[in-house]
Amino acid sequence: MEYRYRPSGVCSMEMIFDIENNIVKKLQIIGGCPGNTVGVAKLVENRTIDEVISLLKGIPCGGRGTSCPDQVAKALEEYKKTHEQVS
Repeated sequence: MEYRYRPSGVCSMEMIFDIENNIVKKLQIIGGCPGNTVGVAKLVENRTIDEVISLLKGIPCGGRGTSCPDQVAKALEEYKKTHEQVS
């Protein structure tokens, strides 16, 4: 299932997730620092939603109080609120 999220407080403009059975199969981050966003996207592939949230939630960037990794976690928390999860 494709899930799109518009992050706030960071350079990236959109996050596009492919989620299947509670697993992040693919993530594409539009905008932001390419090395960071491509690296984060590769590292979350084939991990559970809860595992990704646990790994990335609360990571700061430059005094912003959030970061692209933190926004990935927030996106997945929002996804969990609005979509029934399959365990």
